[in-house]
Amino acid sequence: MQTVKAHGAEIPALGLGVFRMSEAEVEAIVPAALDAGFAHFDTAQIYENEAALGRALAGAPRESLFLTTKVWVSNYSDARFLPSVDESLEKLQVDQVDLLLAHWPGDSVPVADQIAWLNAAQAAGKTRFIGVSNYNRTELRAAIAASDAPLITNQIEIHPYLDQAPMAALAAQTGTALTAYYGMANGAVPKDPALQAIGRRHGKTAAQVVLRWLLQQGFVALSKTARPERLAENAALFDFELPPEDMAAISALARPDGRIVNPAGLAPDWTL
Repeated sequence: MQTVKAHGAEIPALGLGVFRMSEAEVEAIVPAALDAGFAHFDTAQIYENEAALGRALAGAPRESLFLTTKVWVSNYSDARFLPSVDESLEKLQVDQVDLLLAHWPGDSVPVADQIAWLNAAQAAGKTRFIGVSNYNRTELRAAIAASDAPLITNQIEIHPYLDQAPMAALAAQTGTALTAYYGMANGAVPKDPALQAIGRRHGKTAAQVVLRWLLQQGFVALSKTARPERLAENAALFDFELPPEDMAAISALARPDGRIVNPAGLAPDWTL
């Protein structure tokens, strides 16, 4: 499996995200994902399926896995942050995760405090690496400056309809990997005629084209499916390459209203 390197971490470039999946769906899909070659699994406290993921991965060699979870904003306090991580570890049935993220910056707890708690979790051996999710550029700069340990990723919404070039430039400048979620743009990608046409030229689906577009930019791509038969398709990304003209055509689909995920009270000002 191809990896993305950042500050000493090697992150499997293709991961399976379990956002909006029930415990039953997680327990059904994860064994099939392991069989398909997936090693990177991404969950979060707010998804309420960490325990199901832990059960599904219980038989897999721990050293072969890369596990990510995220601390929810209601646990952003001295009293709750580290105990909530302990609860996540218990549910996942591991002594530490590979990557622990602050899930959203929110509008009530300073970035410096979030980063201090992440550092404390790493220092306590609860996670190998730390990072953030849904930070804007100003917050990412502040987080990097405040952190004793490297922040290896910012997990953000990335798909063809949203221009993330400014964040990508900052990530490259700071050595921070970008992890892309919502790559299918909430179901718009597979239906897009332009992406379907590119896929036909390569003998691939529109979904495979966009996942490949993400990987070729050096991003970590989180795929998602609750259907085992789709896993092989999601993993069949390493036997073709998109030429520059296709990469440019996909990026040109970005539009001003392309952002999908922007919850009030959690999301920052994306222009900063």
